[in-house]
Amino acid sequence: PARYFDTKTTEPISFYLTGLEELLAWQPNSNDDFNVSAVPLAKRQPPLQSRRPRTLVCHDMRGGYLEDRFIQGSATRNPYVFYHWRYIDIFVYFSHHTVTIPPVVWTNAAHRNSVPVLGTFITEWTDGEKLCEAFLAGGEEAYGAVAEQLARIAQHYRFDGWLINIENTLSPAAVGNLPLFLRDLTARVHSAVPGGLVIWYDSVLKDGTLRWQNELNDQNRMFFDACDGLFTNYNWKEEQLERTQRLAGPRLNDVYVGVDVFARGDVIGGGFDTDKSLRLIRQYGLSAAIFAPGWVYEHLGKENFLQNENRFWGSLAEYLPTHSICTLPLTTSFSLGMGSSTFLDGKDEESGPWYDLSAQDIQPLYPEQQGTLSTSCCLQDAWCGGSSLQLQGTIPPGEERVAVRLFSLQMPAPPKLFLTLRYKLEGPQPDDFTVALEVTTWDSGTCFEGNPTSLPEPNGRYHPRFLPAPPPGLAKLLAACHRGSYGWTSRCYELELQDCSLRDLSLIVSRQQPSPQETSFTCLLGEVRVLDTASVAAAPPQVHGVTASQLWWQ
Repeated sequence: PARYFDTKTTEPISFYLTGLEELLAWQPNSNDDFNVSAVPLAKRQPPLQSRRPRTLVCHDMRGGYLEDRFIQGSATRNPYVFYHWRYIDIFVYFSHHTVTIPPVVWTNAAHRNSVPVLGTFITEWTDGEKLCEAFLAGGEEAYGAVAEQLARIAQHYRFDGWLINIENTLSPAAVGNLPLFLRDLTARVHSAVPGGLVIWYDSVLKDGTLRWQNELNDQNRMFFDACDGLFTNYNWKEEQLERTQRLAGPRLNDVYVGVDVFARGDVIGGGFDTDKSLRLIRQYGLSAAIFAPGWVYEHLGKENFLQNENRFWGSLAEYLPTHSICTLPLTTSFSLGMGSSTFLDGKDEESGPWYDLSAQDIQPLYPEQQGTLSTSCCLQDAWCGGSSLQLQGTIPPGEERVAVRLFSLQMPAPPKLFLTLRYKLEGPQPDDFTVALEVTTWDSGTCFEGNPTSLPEPNGRYHPRFLPAPPPGLAKLLAACHRGSYGWTSRCYELELQDCSLRDLSLIVSRQQPSPQETSFTCLLGEVRVLDTASVAAAPPQVHGVTASQLWWQ
C-alpha cells in the first residue's frame, strides 16, 4: 500500500492521516511494523515533571515528511539533523496534515536521548471548521471517538502524546465541548502512554473566536486547565509574560512561551538573537517553545550547517537547563545519524552520503568555552557510524591540563565500573599530550574510592585506573582495550567506588611537559563506554521465539 511503502523504491515510509474519516478508520495493521518506535524513552534526571522551566522544540520544515520519512534511511547529502538533546525536554513534530504521526526515526533518536516526542493534531481554515463541527458539536460520543483514536495511535507507534492546534473559529456548541474533549484526550493519553502529554496551542478563545493571545489569560485558561500545558503564540511583550506568570501560579512551568526562530511578526528576537527572547522568558520562570529551529539549516544553508547549529544552540545554552543520564550502560560513538562515509572499527567501509536518525547515538553536552575550547562534529573520520566528536582547544601557559565535560550523570555508582575510550590526537605534536577520563561524584562524606582505608577525594574527582589488558571473562567484550587501529588509540579503565553518586564524565587532555607557552591540541573522540562490571559479567538473557516478517529479497 502506498501509505506504508514508497511507490518508487518499495521502502517503508512514515505517514500522516488526512481528515476525520482517515483518523476514525485507522486501525493497527501488519504493514505498520516499521513505524513502531524500537527505542523506549530513556530515563533522565531530574524527571520531566520536576519544578523547573522546560524547553520544547517544535520542528516545522517545508511541510514535513522529507527524507526523514524513509524509515531505513536514505542516501541524502547534507541532511538536517538535531542533536542538542541534552538541552531540550520535549520534541514536537509539526506539519499541516490533520494528524501528524512523528516519523519513527525522530522518535527513536529522541527516546535514546531521554526526550519525549509529540505528534500534532491540527484543524484550520473552513475545512477545519467543518471538521470541528463534526466531532466537537456532535457531543461526547463523537469527541470521545477522536480522543480514543489519538490515544491509540500514540500508544501503537510508541510516541508520547499530542500538540492540539485548533486554528479556526468554533460554533458555540463546538467550543462548549472543547475543554471536555481536551480533558478526555489527556486522561486517555495518560493511561495509554506512560509519561504521556497533551499540550494546547494558543489559538481559539472560550467564545469560539480565533484570536491569538500571546499569553495565558481568562480567554484561554479553561483549555490550559484541561490538559498538560499551553504553547503560546509568538508576538508577546514583557508585560504579557508578567501576567502569565501571575495567572499560572504553581503551573508556571506548564506554560511554553513561543519563540519563532524565523522572527515572523513583531517579536523580541529570533535567529541569532533568539537568546534575547529566552532571557526574558526565563526571568519570569516560564518554559519556552522554540519553533522552527531548522532556520539554521533553511536560512543559512546546508554547507556549514553543523558549525552554525553549534553556534546557535551554544548561544542559548545558558538559558537551557540540561538533563542528566541516570542509567548504565552508557555507550556512544557520537554518531549524528548521518555521514559522508560509513565507518566500522575506524575503517572507512563505504564512501557515500547516508541519513538515518534511528542510527543516531546518545549525544553529549556540547560545551563551548570562548577562546580555549570548542566541541564540534567531525564527519571526515569516525570510529563507528558517520562522525566523531572533535575537541579543539589550548592549554593556557603554566597550566598542565584542560577538562572537557562530556556527560552529566546522576545515579548511584555501582561498586565497580569499567570505562573504555577510543581517541585520536591530531596536530603537529600529538605525542606531547595524554588523554584520559575523569569521573566526578556528588559531594558526600561517605564516598570512597576502592577500599575503605583510602581518603575521600576533596573535590570528588576520580581518575579511573588504566588497565593494560581486559580482565579475564571480559576479554571478548573489551577485546580492543589495547589494540588501536587506523590511527585510533584504545584504552580501558577500572574504577571502584563505595557509597558514591556519579556526577560528571569528563575528558582530560594533559601536557606531558609543563610549558610557559599555551599549547593547542585537536582530539577526536571515537567512542566512550561506562559499564557496570556486575551486569557486564552476567550472562545475557536467552532470546526465544524469533520471527521475521516483511522480507523483500533483491
